[in-house]
Amino acid sequence: MATNEINAPAGGENKMGTMPVNRLLITMALPMMISMLVQALYNVVDSIFVSRISEDALTAVSMAFPMQNLLIGLASGLAVGMNALVSRALGEKKQDTANQMAMHGVFLSACGYLIFLVIGLTIARWFFVVQGASDVIADYGYDYLSVVTCMSFGIFVEITFERMLQSTGKTIYTMFTQGLGAIFNIIFDPILIFGLFGAPKLGIAGAAWATVLGQILAGCLALIFNIKVNKELHLDFRKFRLDLKAIGQILYIGVPSVLMVAIGSVMTFSVNRILVVFSSTAVAVFGVYFKLQSFAFMPVFGLNNGMVPIIAYNYGALKPDRMIKTLKLAIFYATCIMVIAFAIFQILPEQLLLLFSASDEMLSIGVPSLRILSVCFLVAGANIVIGSFYQAVGNGIYSMLVSLFRQLVFLVPLAYLFSKTGNVNMVWLAWPIAEVAAVACNAFFMFRINRDTLRPLKAEAAKRENADTPNQITS
Repeated sequence: MATNEINAPAGGENKMGTMPVNRLLITMALPMMISMLVQALYNVVDSIFVSRISEDALTAVSMAFPMQNLLIGLASGLAVGMNALVSRALGEKKQDTANQMAMHGVFLSACGYLIFLVIGLTIARWFFVVQGASDVIADYGYDYLSVVTCMSFGIFVEITFERMLQSTGKTIYTMFTQGLGAIFNIIFDPILIFGLFGAPKLGIAGAAWATVLGQILAGCLALIFNIKVNKELHLDFRKFRLDLKAIGQILYIGVPSVLMVAIGSVMTFSVNRILVVFSSTAVAVFGVYFKLQSFAFMPVFGLNNGMVPIIAYNYGALKPDRMIKTLKLAIFYATCIMVIAFAIFQILPEQLLLLFSASDEMLSIGVPSLRILSVCFLVAGANIVIGSFYQAVGNGIYSMLVSLFRQLVFLVPLAYLFSKTGNVNMVWLAWPIAEVAAVACNAFFMFRINRDTLRPLKAEAAKRENADTPNQITS
């Protein structure tokens, strides 16, 4: 890796080290929160159109979710590692290191795509069969998932280059990339599913093609933005040399994030198998919940995407007070979002389900499920933000451990035990119980972060300030 560093970026210190924290967080996060809301909208619209094919098609999309979630999680996790290290290097005024980390992030993203290309070509249908799907649902699932995985290079490109923009504070551009991809998907979903305006009638595969084409379009735009406006990073792949140390640093931060998503996919896969014993409709309800809850969780993820580079930059710049203030503000905003979502789920569950052409059976299962599941929203926002804080300071392993305890140690075993009552409504109680357990885990790990990371950082910052004071007096 090149060792030549610069003392300061052109034009002075990056805004992440100087702008008032509340204004900075809103400026960084709001564009991504808006774009994430648009993403949530197209996820819901996608399933609404699929539900018009049949309930079996909707169930197939629900069963595809664990693999689709893992795909996006791998792309995001690798990009999170790159993002945190690029922001930290910029905070430390190490330009060449930032460039190298960005290029290694692109390399890892390409490797991630190859993994899912192989999955799509080999085990796409088996994935549904092993969850207990009927032949009809498995056929629907294969048509959908094979396209999503084999054409997933678009989402890897999109997420990688969006995180580069975020790492330098240019979050406004990610609103355009994600918004463009989502709008394309929303428009072309019905056209490709139902064969409108002379297009081929592709059925459930049409939903998949609309998704991947939107991702490819967004990825191309993100690449163009990096070339045209992201002047703080200079990607010259003629100078790229594979550095195992750089790979290791990205993976050290990113793999826990990937594993967290993998844990979530294992949880969803396991719950699908538990619910299919009751009925395929119960699986469809669970899938609908995941689509609807994205309206709450996606803005919080957007908030996190704005928070992480701020935390990482100020960590590198030895500014712990800005880190802590950013964390507190992010928790406050995330909790406000979740409380609003909780109220909507409690008041309007039937109306939400009817968006998906819910049958009487789906309504009877779905109305109580949405009300019970949404109880976890009240603390989930804080848990999500704290998990991203761990990643920003290089302790992503804590995020992974909290996710492991919440989803596999508490949630899945409880869901299985409650299913033995024969009452599907009891299964949903596992979610709020597991979320409260995650609060306890986070309290323990935040104590360790404060002791092992924040206190030493404050001491180092004070030492630097004391060392700089005589020089300032002399000058």
